[in-house]
Amino acid sequence: MNKTVIITGGAGFIGCALSEEVSRRYSQAVAIDCLHPQIHPEPVRPVALDSRVELIVADICDESVWNKLLENITQPFDVIHLAAETGTSQSLSDASRHALVNVVGTTRMLDAFILNRKFPDQILLTSSRAVYGEGAWQKKDESVFYPGQRSDEMLRSGQWDFSNARPLPFCAQKTTPHPTNIYGATKLAQENILSAWTSAYGTKCKILRLQNVYGPGQSLVNPYTGVVSLFVQKAKSGESIPLYEDGEITRDFVYISDVISAVLLAIESKSADKEIYDIGTGLKTTIRDIAHLIAAHYNTPAPHVCGKYRNGDVRHASCDISTVQQVLQFKPDYSLTQGIEQLCKWIDAQNNN
Repeated sequence: MNKTVIITGGAGFIGCALSEEVSRRYSQAVAIDCLHPQIHPEPVRPVALDSRVELIVADICDESVWNKLLENITQPFDVIHLAAETGTSQSLSDASRHALVNVVGTTRMLDAFILNRKFPDQILLTSSRAVYGEGAWQKKDESVFYPGQRSDEMLRSGQWDFSNARPLPFCAQKTTPHPTNIYGATKLAQENILSAWTSAYGTKCKILRLQNVYGPGQSLVNPYTGVVSLFVQKAKSGESIPLYEDGEITRDFVYISDVISAVLLAIESKSADKEIYDIGTGLKTTIRDIAHLIAAHYNTPAPHVCGKYRNGDVRHASCDISTVQQVLQFKPDYSLTQGIEQLCKWIDAQNNN
């Protein structure tokens, strides 16, 4: 394809995993990444980033960076917007940093497109399941309600679930977003900002709401993301994995290769404009089950319930992938067992280097 792609946050987990494929599909690939120390202990180019990708180490909030970059970019070009400060609980205590990068960083990018009179053909945003918050729950009489954020009083008393109700899977076409932390609120803001801007300037907008992404290449030093990799490191060191709340928190764990497939399908689709897609496996797994799977792999002590909790965390999160399956023919290839096996092999290899 005789076209350029700009990837914000392109030296991160998803950006590196995506880099080989975009290098094949585009004539030029440019990644912008600040190499934040929370993700990158050393400010050096990641080995996993394809050598054909040009890396610009810079802050996406810096206007001058965008102006300089766009001087050397010829149209047509696409944007894959991955850059974001993540971490649900961290965002509650570091709100300004999350808002600056996620919201202002996005608007600075858009302002630069206007100033330089260069408009992308399409912008793809990797959003998050965090925009839903607790999502919708259904009572025994089948009525649906939105419980909102669990209060600190609920959590302190060990009231983990909402009484006499069950959680429904997230669905972009049905579930109304109700973020329960700053991170989720800023991701929803990104969606709204990009939707409004692209409608005004004729740029295609594609939004993927990702569930819990895991796999080789995930940061092993960031304590705020990647519960699966943190569990693996605990078990590998011979420790019992601590389970928050009562261990029955559920998540939809989706393997990194399947996420990359979804990104590529969305970028190449001609029918995905202005659509929002939920990207996961469509299955929910308790953190207890995934912890036991990892502990068994390393033959370490059984996980234990520690009773701790984090404000802003949702109790249950899974998604309905029927729309993305139908429209983009997306099909997750990796089972949880296969994905965990690949992640463990990769972490073992890192520790042996």
